[in-house]
Amino acid sequence: MREEIWSDILTLISLYEKARGELESVSAELQQARTEIRKYKEQIEEFEKQIDNLKLKNAFLSTSGDEEAKEKIDRLIREIDRCISMLEG
Repeated sequence: MREEIWSDILTLISLYEKARGELESVSAELQQARTEIRKYKEQIEEFEKQIDNLKLKNAFLSTSGDEEAKEKIDRLIREIDRCISMLEG
């Protein structure tokens, strides 16, 4: 009877250790997946900014030359900066 109890206890301990190891492994995989998701979200945001910039540039290029488009963009940026400084002040 005692030997059966010890055998059952050892079996339970073994199962517990195995389950704990699997949990640690899955937790590590989850953390890695979260890190990759965060990295991909940042990359998507950067690509969206680039797309917006290209759309703006193409909108100006379709109506005028490259140098004139740069001037218009620079004027818009200065105007935005001026508005921001007025909102802050």
